[in-house]
Amino acid sequence: MLKTYKYRIYPTEEQKNFLSKSMGCARYIYNKALETKIKTYETERKSLSYFDLQNTILLQEKEEHDWLKEVHSQVLQMSLRNLDNAFKNFFHKTAKFPNFKRKSNNQSIQYPQGIKLNKKDSTIFIPKCGNVLGIIHRDFEGQIKTCTVSKTTTNKYFISILVDNSSIDLLPKQPYSDESTIALDLGIKHFATLSDGSKIENPKFLDKHLERLAILQQRLSMKTKGSKNREKARLKVAKEYEKITNSRHDFLHKLSSKLISENQAIIIEDLNVKDMIERGYKSLHRNISDAAWSTFIGYLDYKAEWYGKTIIRINRFDPSSKMCSGCGTMNNELQLSDREWTCSDCHVIHDRDINAAINIKNFGLLKPRLGRPVEPVEIISKQEALTFT
Repeated sequence: MLKTYKYRIYPTEEQKNFLSKSMGCARYIYNKALETKIKTYETERKSLSYFDLQNTILLQEKEEHDWLKEVHSQVLQMSLRNLDNAFKNFFHKTAKFPNFKRKSNNQSIQYPQGIKLNKKDSTIFIPKCGNVLGIIHRDFEGQIKTCTVSKTTTNKYFISILVDNSSIDLLPKQPYSDESTIALDLGIKHFATLSDGSKIENPKFLDKHLERLAILQQRLSMKTKGSKNREKARLKVAKEYEKITNSRHDFLHKLSSKLISENQAIIIEDLNVKDMIERGYKSLHRNISDAAWSTFIGYLDYKAEWYGKTIIRINRFDPSSKMCSGCGTMNNELQLSDREWTCSDCHVIHDRDINAAINIKNFGLLKPRLGRPVEPVEIISKQEALTFT
């Protein structure tokens, strides 16, 4: 099983200069190789592989620039490897076309080997950089695959260690029933509505900091470019955004862990969040991005794999909101602004989100469970069950 362990490190000024130089060299090689790949394909219709770039670009640049020889050679090689993987992901349609790296973004370098941890001294050995002080708050067992040293926009340094522990097997999938299954309807007013009728409020971390951000960004815009005061103002803006990000991830981690620990199966909609942001209502763009549904679903996925739980996805086009969860009658006139509606057949008054969560659970439980067919839940009529099976 692959697992990543992240630690905060505190390099000295000399070590910071070396790491910054390594990150700059890796960024330079990445951008140079990307430029070469694009030009080669446009002129010769030929795609350069990782080995082509290593044997041509890397060797040529090292001969022309001696400062590239001062950093660890494997850092530059991993930069080319990352570019090659980025192109593979693009051709497999799992990522966008690779972009040129900028210094203003989070910076990072990778080491395929050579990293050593010493918990007694609270130090981490980084090749050519030496022993760096760090907070080693977690132990791990297994083989270290890769190590990534990163620097955030707030000038904090971290190291992420990818560990392969083949001795730890994933737990087998546990059987689940209607009682041990919960369904989620993700939203904006309420972050999630559960099929048991409970609702989880949306913290809206970005909205709480918008006023403060506006003040800090206005101060930043008034500073002279390149001055120390501008760097101080930029750092304050970056720290405010970092606070928002950390609060959001803390909320998502706690909520996902709670749902995974309390239920054997979780049913969600297969949402296309990216399309919702690009083509949805303009007034909801910021709120959808702030909710971070994709990140939350990602947390549910990997935690379910760890603990042997099941994630069931239903089709995003299933009529979860417009269908009555009691009799199956469709309300095709339902608008987004309608938070409650009355069924024209059974005259039951529905809360839009709770009704959708119940329908999501019904749709999900109609699918095969661990290789065995599942009977429809009682809340769906027999005629509707035959329609969806």
